[in-house]
Amino acid sequence: PFLRLLEAQLQDQRREHEEEVEALQSQVDALKEEMEKQQEAFLQTLQLSPEAQVEFGLQQEITRLTNENLDLKELLEKLEKNEKKLKKQLKIYMKKDQDVGAFQTVVPAERRQHERHMQAAVQRKEKEFQGMLEYYKEDEPLLIQNLIT
Repeated sequence: PFLRLLEAQLQDQRREHEEEVEALQSQVDALKEEMEKQQEAFLQTLQLSPEAQVEFGLQQEITRLTNENLDLKELLEKLEKNEKKLKKQLKIYMKKDQDVGAFQTVVPAERRQHERHMQAAVQRKEKEFQGMLEYYKEDEPLLIQNLIT
């Protein structure tokens, strides 16, 4: 069983290696073909007059720059599309965060009102209570208004 496992692993590795060699060979063939085309173009360029060589070189450079420009435009479009998608997600998350924040502020406000009623009830029962009053800073205007009235 162990030898069969090792043999199977070796065959898998051999298959992967052969596939990799084939892929590399096809890359080498493609590069050879490209190099032959460039050599032919170079030899044709050498046979041209100096003015024609300059013009041919300029045409080649214009073609290269045009292709590069198109690639960059395509990349820019992808990035802009991604930016729009991310902005939409950000808006959704910000809205969710605001909703959660609003919920969290409503719940403590209700809890504080309940606590105030409890404190008021306790304070009314203890008629002899004298001392400091504990309150939340944001409740200060309400407390002052109640003291005045």
